[in-house]
Amino acid sequence: MRVTIADVARQAGVSKTTVSRVLNSGAEVEAGTAARVHEVIAGLGYVPSSGAVGLARGSSRVIGMLTPSLTWPWMGEVLQGVADTVERAGYGLLLFTCDRSADSIGRFTAQVSARAFDGLLVVAPEGTLVTLSALHRRGLPVVLIDDRGHRPGFPSVAITNRAGRASAARHLRALGRSRPLVIAGRREFGCVRERLEGFGEVLRPECVVAGEFTEDTGRTGVERALAEGRAFDCVFAHNDLIAAGALAALRAAGRTVPDDVAVVGFDDIPMARHTEPPLTTVRQPMRRMGETAAGLLLAALAGEVIPSEPVVLPTELVVRRSAPTA
Repeated sequence: MRVTIADVARQAGVSKTTVSRVLNSGAEVEAGTAARVHEVIAGLGYVPSSGAVGLARGSSRVIGMLTPSLTWPWMGEVLQGVADTVERAGYGLLLFTCDRSADSIGRFTAQVSARAFDGLLVVAPEGTLVTLSALHRRGLPVVLIDDRGHRPGFPSVAITNRAGRASAARHLRALGRSRPLVIAGRREFGCVRERLEGFGEVLRPECVVAGEFTEDTGRTGVERALAEGRAFDCVFAHNDLIAAGALAALRAAGRTVPDDVAVVGFDDIPMARHTEPPLTTVRQPMRRMGETAAGLLLAALAGEVIPSEPVVLPTELVVRRSAPTA
């Protein structure tokens, strides 16, 4: 059940306005009373909503955003889409990063109460969905920006992982390629399963190698397949970093791309245009994902009902010289 400001006020023996003043630094509240209110907030796990903050000073007009890292290749595009949308609406953006440790997520949840931002956009760090769902149930509006196939209990923006991979497989089949090497990310991610299924529905893989979403996984995946004598005529990589590593390994092994082996990636990060040869890839609409998620959150803050089911955006195959049209 959602914990409200009224619950906090009742247990602390104060008014809702006093609770709101405590949340807004407590400058006008006696120290003992403020300490009691903070103790009740911690005990109940209360998350202040924009309405609670507004009792003292109106809406904070700030949106929080939580990410696992700012170094992910596509994060800049997502952030730009978010920033453009919230700034047009007159909101500020407060950015948090969080790793998978309990201490890190604990520090973030403490900042939720301290900062009292109106709502939260999330590119979910691993292992945090349970905590984020709890924050949402307690009254914090949350929208997930998701490329990994999660199905949270709150609104989210996703992409067509399965259809995107199927489009890549159809393209390779049209080029006459029939023995694909698939180099995947970690199988526990929903996006990996969806991309494997989407590709396999069209073109049966000769070999599947799983690892991390890194160039090193692409290099070692190709090296392993060659060492095992696998006869593959194309590589389907689960992101562009993997694809870049695969291109390097093929070049080192004396294999020509695309004549000997065609290569297709996923994401269309800026690197994809500058590999040698430039990379055919499935484009994620990264900036649009940020814009859409921010728009959903702003709509929720305006009192509109937004869908609990994921809003799914389409992917697009971008053809370049690593797997050119025949």
